Amino acid sequence: MMLLALSVLLVLTVGGCACVWWAARGGPRWTRAVATATLAAGRLARRADIRSNSTGQND
Repeated sequence: MMLLALSVLLVLTVGGCACVWWAARGGPRWTRAVATATLAAGRLARRADIRSNSTGQND
């Protein structure tokens, strides 16, 4: 079950990256929508990572 979930996540990630690449080169409207969602998810992931690093460690 875990392998299936990770496989789906990998396919979604690769598909999102492909849409970002295609939208940057003038792809159809739906690729721009998927690219926007992919970039927003990436920003959220980076923001969450920065917060966890800054609050979790007191070196």
